[in-house]
Amino acid sequence: MPSIFTRIINGEIPCYKIAENDDFISFLDINPLKKGHALVIPKIEIDYIFDNSDETLSKIMVFAKKVAKAIEKEVECKRIGIVVVGLEVPHTHIHLVPIDDEKELSFSNERVKMSPEEFGLLTKQISRHINL
Repeated sequence: MPSIFTRIINGEIPCYKIAENDDFISFLDINPLKKGHALVIPKIEIDYIFDNSDETLSKIMVFAKKVAKAIEKEVECKRIGIVVVGLEVPHTHIHLVPIDDEKELSFSNERVKMSPEEFGLLTKQISRHINL
């Protein structure tokens, strides 16, 4: 059975897409730790990040860097934190989270509530800075 991320890639489930190329897609997390929290995933469904090829690992980091730089232009923060947990969805994914303190990367923190309109606006604001 395809992961929820594969279903998003296939257009079966909507998302707030920030960027996409032939190999990767990035979209806002719908249950964000902070405003601007985004996911970066490869289009090929591989569960564990270190089971990906060296080429995929290299390319996903370059793609994630472009997304992170775009987020920084729209969300005030000291930097973009990066987290790979990989237990909640069996599909490689990287969390990019705007942070001012490392404690903000804890998944036990209360999540930010945003309306569909806020997600849509933020998606447009971040997307305009993407140059793939």
